[in-house]
Amino acid sequence: MKIAFVANSCWNIFNFRKGLVFHFLNRGDEVIVLAPHDEYSDAIVKWGATWINTPLDSTGVNPIKDLKYFRVLRSALQKYKPDVALAYTIKSNIYSCLAGNFSNVPVICNVSGLGTVFLVEGVVGQIAMFLYRVAFRSASHVFFQNEDDQELFLSNVNLARERIGLLPGSGINLEEFKSQPLLTSDKVRFLMVSRVIIEKGVEDYAEAAAYFKDDDRVSFSLVGKFDEDHARSIEKSKLDQWINNEILDYQPHSDEIQNLISDHDVLVLPSYREGTPRTLLEGAAMGRPLLASDVPGCREVVCDGFNGFLFEVKNSKSLIDKIKLYLSLKPEEREQLAANSRKLVEETFDEQIVIDEYEKIIHGIVKPA
Repeated sequence: MKIAFVANSCWNIFNFRKGLVFHFLNRGDEVIVLAPHDEYSDAIVKWGATWINTPLDSTGVNPIKDLKYFRVLRSALQKYKPDVALAYTIKSNIYSCLAGNFSNVPVICNVSGLGTVFLVEGVVGQIAMFLYRVAFRSASHVFFQNEDDQELFLSNVNLARERIGLLPGSGINLEEFKSQPLLTSDKVRFLMVSRVIIEKGVEDYAEAAAYFKDDDRVSFSLVGKFDEDHARSIEKSKLDQWINNEILDYQPHSDEIQNLISDHDVLVLPSYREGTPRTLLEGAAMGRPLLASDVPGCREVVCDGFNGFLFEVKNSKSLIDKIKLYLSLKPEEREQLAANSRKLVEETFDEQIVIDEYEKIIHGIVKPA
């Protein structure tokens, strides 16, 4: 079988789809990755996949660039003739469906989060919604990552119920992300892993960190890409202020996510909305208590009082209160939250669940030759 993966970056495939890619490669399937060039392109080729450069402005609204992207996708699908295409991220979902319709290639979409299209009003959101409605008519199947996203999406885009399904995020490889004991230091180290954009709640996190600036019991780290050209980016002056005032320990990137999580005690995500946040899944798999905003996606991974605490979205005071609550816990209570995190991932978010769901849908769509 020949399977295409389509995304807005090779980084997306490398970080979130590795297990699924290797599942197909290991059984002898041919895998083609259609994504723009980045620092992970060579790594995907080393896996044994074929990588096709498909330049894409993932956050821009230039129709000429988007048309060019559609044509590149269509040409690649017509040339390589995959049995099925698996699409991820907003524009890749939309234009894969359109290109697949022209190329007679079935497309399975993964709506991993509704993103700014459903959070920000205006012309951009209206255009994207129109494209969703048109393109998804051609989708063979559409996966969502939580019921809230699914129902909101279906209230705006008409899809037959038999063509939709739920996945537990991208799943977690439980062997790759093993549970690690909590640190024994007197200082509690909080970690947020996220792109530095408004909708991730970075400002709320920084405000909470600023509140505890003179408290020796805590430290706050932020790890994630800062893209000044992103339409919803945090202002660079704000990020610089947080760094220079030693409110946040910031680094733009880490390829050693397991070591990063091991060096911290609690994972924090104040996001405005998620699909199923990978960063929380990774933290939970490694036995870390979680603090997250009480929004779709986050509340699927954080059970309030069981493996962490939920706080009000866009409310730094609520986050501060939950940090205080965590600091008030006895060591054995923190250990119980950590153990519950690992248990939740083992029971609900094992990567094999995702692989099995894809296999079931693919075999229902692709008929044996």
